[in-house]
Amino acid sequence: MEVGRLRALLELARSGTMAAAAEALFLTPSAISQQIAQLEDEVGVKLTERIGRRVKLTAAGHALVG
Repeated sequence: MEVGRLRALLELARSGTMAAAAEALFLTPSAISQQIAQLEDEVGVKLTERIGRRVKLTAAGHALVG
């Protein structure tokens, strides 16, 4: 697991939107989305679910952030 992907998940958990996480990490929302997708592929479980424009962590996402 790459630290940058974990950092993206942590910031997403804190901020709640891809745009806010991207701004905090000086990346684009697309880059954050790709980082999260790659992390989900690595761990083999869904870590987030979209609710409108916001993103909510699944139980697995919360466990990984913890």
